[in-house]
Amino acid sequence: MLREIHVRDFAIVERLDLELGDGMHVLTGETGAGKSILLDALGLCLGDRASADTVRPGAERAEVSAAFEPPSEAVRAWLAERELDAGEELIVRRVIQGSGRSRGYINGSPVALQMLRELGEQLVDIHGQHAHQSLLRPANQRELLDSFAGAEAERTEVGEAFRELRRIDRELAELEDEESGYEERLAVLRHEVEELAAAAPTREGLAEMEAEHQRLAHAGSFIELAQAQLDSLSDEEHSAQARLGRAVRELEERRELAPELGEAADLLQSALAHLEEGCQTLRSFAEGLDVDPQRLAELDRQISDLRDLARKHRVEVAELPDTLEQLRAQLDRLENAGQRLAELREAREATLQRYHEAAERLSATRHQGAERLAGEVRELLGELGMAGAELLPSIRFEPEAAPSAQGLDRVELQVRTNAGQAAGPLAKVASGGELSRLGLAIQVATVSRSAGVPTLIFDEADAGIGGGVAEVVGRMLSTLGRRYQVLCVTHLPQVAAQAAHHFHVRKSEQGDETRTEVSPLSQAERIEEIARMLGGLKITDHERAAAEEMLQRGGAF
Repeated sequence: MLREIHVRDFAIVERLDLELGDGMHVLTGETGAGKSILLDALGLCLGDRASADTVRPGAERAEVSAAFEPPSEAVRAWLAERELDAGEELIVRRVIQGSGRSRGYINGSPVALQMLRELGEQLVDIHGQHAHQSLLRPANQRELLDSFAGAEAERTEVGEAFRELRRIDRELAELEDEESGYEERLAVLRHEVEELAAAAPTREGLAEMEAEHQRLAHAGSFIELAQAQLDSLSDEEHSAQARLGRAVRELEERRELAPELGEAADLLQSALAHLEEGCQTLRSFAEGLDVDPQRLAELDRQISDLRDLARKHRVEVAELPDTLEQLRAQLDRLENAGQRLAELREAREATLQRYHEAAERLSATRHQGAERLAGEVRELLGELGMAGAELLPSIRFEPEAAPSAQGLDRVELQVRTNAGQAAGPLAKVASGGELSRLGLAIQVATVSRSAGVPTLIFDEADAGIGGGVAEVVGRMLSTLGRRYQVLCVTHLPQVAAQAAHHFHVRKSEQGDETRTEVSPLSQAERIEEIARMLGGLKITDHERAAAEEMLQRGGAF
C-alpha cells in the first residue's frame, strides 16, 4: 500500500510531499489544473517511459520517490530473489535528467526500467487511459478469472503435472541424443573405462606411488647425506658421539667435588642418549633405502601414462579416480538406456494423461467462474450507466496445444458495450471511459475473491456519466476502499463526497512559471470544494448546504 509520494521538479510540479492513508482518496480541481499529474508521477516512478519534457523547465532533473508499507509475501519473495529486500521498507525512486536519461532504484539499489515495471504491476493497478491497464493483458485476464473462480487447486495440479512432464522430456532428450550414436558411444565408453581401470590406481594408491617415486628418485642423495652425518656424529674417531662420551666421563669423575658438574654430566648423558638414538635412526633409514633404477624407471613410465590419461580426459592426475567413477556411471546408464527409455516413455504417457485430465478440470472451473463473473459484472454495468453492456469471457479449450503451466485454455475477456453489438476484445471494443467503468465493475465483482494488488487507481472512472450513476460509481469506489487503497481522479461531487481522503489540485502562475500544487483538504475545505463542484465559480449557502449534506450521506463526516 502506498504511504508516501515525493515529487521534485516534475512537469509543472516544483515540490510535492503527500502522505496517504487507507481507503478511498480523491483528487479534484479545476479543469486543466493537472489532476492526473500525481498519477503520472507515480506511473513514472513505476516504470513508465520518460522524456526530457518530464523535467520542470529550469531544473536539472526530476525526481519521484514512493514509499510503500511492508510488502506482501509475494512481493517480498520477488525482492529477495533479486537481492533487493530491505526488511520492512520498500522505497521506489526514479530520477530523470534534463537530457531525458533516467535511472530507477529499488530500496536504494539501481535497477533496470523493466524491473520497475515488474514491481509496479504487483503494487499498483491503474484503470483508465494509462499504461497500467492490466485488464488488457491476456495473462492478467486469465489470472483474474482463475482467482474469481477459485481455481487455485486445479492450477496447482496442472502446474505440478506440467513440471513433471518437462522433467521427463529433458531426460528423454538426453537419452535419445545418446541413443543416436549408441553403439559407437558404448564402445568408446567401454574402452575408456577399461583403460582407466587398468592404469589409474585409487586415491590412496596415487599417494603411495608418488611417495615411492620420490624416495627412489632421491635414494642416492639420501644415502650420501645419511652417511656423511653418521661419519661426523658417530663413526669417525673424533665424532660428536665420542667427544660427548668423553666429556660425560670426565665430569662424572669430579661429581663429588662439585655437584654442579654432576648436573651438567646428567644433561650431557641425556643428550648422548638422544644422539645415539638419532644416529641409529639415520643408519636404519640409509640401510632401508634401495637404489633400484629398474623400479624407478617403471614408476616413471606409470606416472607418464597417468599424465597422458589426465590430459586426454582434461583433468588433473589426482582426479582420475573420480573420472573413472563418472565414466562407469555413464556406461551403466547407456547400457541400460533402452530400458530407461521405455520407462520414461511410459511415464510420459501417464503424466500427459494426468496433465490433460487436470487441464480439463481447470477449464471446467474457469467456465463456471466465467458465468458467475459475467452475471455479476452485467448487473454492475447496468448500475454504472452501461445497460446492455456485457462482459463475455471467452474460454477455448485447445487439447492439441502445447502444454503450459496455465493449462490448455485460451482465455480472453471480451466485451459487448451495446445490446446487439458483436463482442470483441477489450482493447478494441471499449473506449477509455468504458474501459475504466468495466475495470471498476470487475474490481467490485472480484474484490471478495481476489487479493489483487494493494493500490487501485481510477483516472476519470466517471467520465461521461453523472447524476445517480455518479453516486453509484462513488459507492463502488468506496466499497473497494474497504479492502484496497483507492486513488481516484474525479470531476463529480457525488464521487468526491464518498472518499475518506480528499486532495485538491490547484494550478497557479508566478511570473513566467506555471506550477501545480496538491494539498489535503480539511472538513471545512471539503465543503467548499464540493460546493464549487456543484455550483461553479460563485458558491452560495445553498451549494454549501448541499455539499455538507452530500458529504454526510457519503459517510465522509
